[in-house]
Amino acid sequence: MKKFALLTIGFKKPTPEQMEEWMSWFESIGDQMVEQVGLMNGRKVTPSGVEPLVMDLEAITGYLVLEAETMDEALAIAQKCPMVTSTLVYELRSH
Repeated sequence: MKKFALLTIGFKKPTPEQMEEWMSWFESIGDQMVEQVGLMNGRKVTPSGVEPLVMDLEAITGYLVLEAETMDEALAIAQKCPMVTSTLVYELRSH
């Protein structure tokens, strides 16, 4: 099994119905989900300083790590995500 990171992009305050969709999606992944993390209060660090990140439609709002046989399988899971803007999928390299 390979590991994949799914990064969820976009924030708007969810309704109870949207939260229910998210919880159902998490449950549908089952044992394939290795880790799930929500993100908030982000900062961007550059050579010229530090600035706060806004929670908007372009914000990275969370990530989860899942196990799947192939990228296509990981993409099929991501396509069912009740996303706000988009979901990015990356295969994780092992060192």
